Amino acid sequence: MNLNIKKQSGIYTLTSEQILPISLETAWEFFSTPKNLDKITPAEMNFNITNDPPDKTYPGQIITYKIGILPGIKSNWVTEITQLKEKEFFVDEQRFGPYAMWHHEHHFEKISESETLMRDLLNFKMPLGAFGDLVAGKLVLNKVKFIFESRFKILEDYFSRK
Repeated sequence: MNLNIKKQSGIYTLTSEQILPISLETAWEFFSTPKNLDKITPAEMNFNITNDPPDKTYPGQIITYKIGILPGIKSNWVTEITQLKEKEFFVDEQRFGPYAMWHHEHHFEKISESETLMRDLLNFKMPLGAFGDLVAGKLVLNKVKFIFESRFKILEDYFSRK
């Protein structure tokens, strides 16, 4: 796993790469199914989708969640799929939720018939500007890193069993 985080102008940018031992078609099928988000989110996040999205992701799709952002504190979160190019990428953006900004790009690239490179580019900003950064920035940054590191392990286990 290759994970990198930078901060500029109050915006955190996380980049992550993972080679999955599956075809591009299988990767796309799995990741473009909204209900699979539950499978790759660490259990500690108490994540659950609160609407009933269709089986396939499409531009303009709204997905609503509840997610544990801190121990004992759950937050409502609404994202929209703003862009999608079949078997290449899709973008989800927060419409309402815990961040001042959330823009998450999911990219997929065929390496071989049985391997796919998955790349994430996430830009997010804490609420309340510098104050939010000071009070919760490190905690949130560690939580986001934890989510991506956990997801790496979850996906390794999930696809090695297939």
